[in-house]
Amino acid sequence: MKKTITIFIFCIFIATPLAAYEIIYKFSGGPSGGTYQYYASAIAKIAKKKNLRILASASGGSIENIRIVNAEISQLGMAYSGHVFQAQNGLLKNDTKKYKNVFALGYFYDAPAQLVVRSDSGITSTKQLSGKRVGVGNVGSGAAVNCELFFSEIGIWDSIEKNFLGYRQAADAFKNKELDAFWVFVGFPNSSVIEASLNNKISLINTYNDAKSINMFKKYPNFSKVIIPKGTYNGVNTPTETFQDSAIWIASKGLHEDDAYKLLSAVYSQEGLQYMMSVHKSAKAMSIANGINGIVTPLHPGAERFWKEKGILR
Repeated sequence: MKKTITIFIFCIFIATPLAAYEIIYKFSGGPSGGTYQYYASAIAKIAKKKNLRILASASGGSIENIRIVNAEISQLGMAYSGHVFQAQNGLLKNDTKKYKNVFALGYFYDAPAQLVVRSDSGITSTKQLSGKRVGVGNVGSGAAVNCELFFSEIGIWDSIEKNFLGYRQAADAFKNKELDAFWVFVGFPNSSVIEASLNNKISLINTYNDAKSINMFKKYPNFSKVIIPKGTYNGVNTPTETFQDSAIWIASKGLHEDDAYKLLSAVYSQEGLQYMMSVHKSAKAMSIANGINGIVTPLHPGAERFWKEKGILR
């Protein structure tokens, strides 16, 4: 009897098509409370309508995502366009490896630097943070890398008390007066900055003037000026000039070409875009017309097919 059952189970197994076993793609988002994580979770939900399974997981952010997508630990992720360019060309700080298994799928939004201080601190310039306790972002995150780049160019990176914290942890530390300032590099409004503004009277530093004063835009042309409107955060009643990079969707060759095409079709559909905007306001920048904005590195084969069909890529 046991032999008969074993043979029966074996026959069922070999008769089951391999296609019946679903592929699960891993999507590395970012730190808890960050915009990246909202996007990863939203896209995982949209993917279900295309019968695609995506596991959204937290990560350190842009630089870590590039490395784990390149290594096929994740097949999907988000990163800053400038970081992808640097990584593919061996230009990351203290890392000359060329990450060639990282391809662009599409543009999401422009991510501005947001440097938060207490409004009664008297701090109005980045340079005044010398000697202060600053939340600079997770180790390996795009926020931390861009913070180091900017603060190094300003000349204060080695003189601040660096706290490598995710956005939510930084907001908590700021609330408890364990930090004098914290930095985020994401679309606005950001939930951690919102939280900070509800628990403290905050100001945002004009980082654009600081960057312009050292000619940073000539050295790093991937950065551009942006204005955070007044009222974006509680108590911040004047517009804030700052700088930004483009946040883009990345993938490895481990993402099948047809699945990449299906994902793009779902996310950039009218229904998909409406859902993305309902999840995070920064998604209002997403559209077919803006599909490859800010991308300066090779596209995934499935993305090439999709954007060519849409007339965006020639």
